Amino acid sequence: MVQRRWNLVFLGSVLVLFLIGCAKHAPTVTLAAATPAPGAPAPAVALWTPPPPLAAPVEAPVTPVAETAPAPPPPPMPVLPPPPQEFTAIDALKDVHFDFDKYEIRPADAEILDANTAWMKANPEYLILVEGHADERGTNEYNLALGDRRSKATLNYLLARGLAADRFTLVSYGKERPLCSEPNEGCWAQNRRARFLVKGQ
Repeated sequence: MVQRRWNLVFLGSVLVLFLIGCAKHAPTVTLAAATPAPGAPAPAVALWTPPPPLAAPVEAPVTPVAETAPAPPPPPMPVLPPPPQEFTAIDALKDVHFDFDKYEIRPADAEILDANTAWMKANPEYLILVEGHADERGTNEYNLALGDRRSKATLNYLLARGLAADRFTLVSYGKERPLCSEPNEGCWAQNRRARFLVKGQ
């Protein structure tokens, strides 16, 4: 029994020594580069090519937004002259009257015109409007013409007394602006007249 145990120990020791010796003398394998046979073409060597650079991102063209020109300022409001002063009647200038269907200046009315002339000469800063009127008898066209003759006859009398013609304006209203509307001679006599109005120059 003891002899068998020593045999096993001896065999184990021999096996361990054998394995250690094999490990120390293991052959070294050297890989050598393959040498081409004489006259054979050299193997192609792949060259490393760097990848192409990344293309820069292309920006979409920006269309400039046209600037809207500022609206021009509104033109200045025109400065209008003040409205002309209206002609107005004054107590200093009296009306003159005419016979039916006539336009001659009567003596009594000439005295009124002389007084009017004196006031006009004393007040040269005034312009004078002479209105010619008629009574209701007759057509509109006839009475307009008759009123025009009466205003002109009155103006001629004033111009003959030395007044300037450029101070006067004439107008005929015919029978359109009566002072009295009753159908009798008393009213008609009042309506056959020349009337004076004035305004400052």
